[in-house]
Amino acid sequence: MPYFKANFIVTYGDSKTKIMSPKTKLLFLCLSFSISMIAQETETPSKQFWNTLQSHCGKAYQGQLELPKEDKDFGGKQLVMHVRKCTDKEIKIPFFVGEDKSRTWILSYDDNQMTLIHDHRHKDGTKDDVNFYGGITTNTGKADIQIFSADKHTQKMIPAAATNVWWITIDETTFTYNLRRFGTDRVFKVVMDLTQTIKTPDAPWGWEE
Repeated sequence: MPYFKANFIVTYGDSKTKIMSPKTKLLFLCLSFSISMIAQETETPSKQFWNTLQSHCGKAYQGQLELPKEDKDFGGKQLVMHVRKCTDKEIKIPFFVGEDKSRTWILSYDDNQMTLIHDHRHKDGTKDDVNFYGGITTNTGKADIQIFSADKHTQKMIPAAATNVWWITIDETTFTYNLRRFGTDRVFKVVMDLTQTIKTPDAPWGWEE
């Protein structure tokens, strides 16, 4: 007949099975929770931002232009983003403006620093003359916003864009892509609705799997 010892060992014949006491089990659960919380706290804001963005991989969303109110290229057109391809170090997000499939945002992550690059293509897939410009973060930012200052390549290619600052925000409901060119009136903001996915679009121009 099985019997319980004070140390909670149950004996069946020659076999012994250790059973955790209620107090020990509670201590174990608290310790596991504490370790999990510590792991989350040690993640930098940039890593938290990156993980959030990664969670949307494969999904597409629709949005609208918020600034400027009147824009001949973006105003009144369907705006779609597709988090199309993700790796540990890179996320590619095609951004469609109506039937224009020329744009892809490329985000890279390395050693808690992020970069934002713009890939522009023609219908035949060839690169636009003004291409691969963008910016880089100068700190780890926050879990819901990353800010990219124009890099040297951008300054050399587009001198007027030397004061460009892009920033991307993300939370449970919205993703925003923003641009401000300091010293000018240049401002741009697109707001994407993350609460509802849409049918994934075709590949952007020049896309290579």
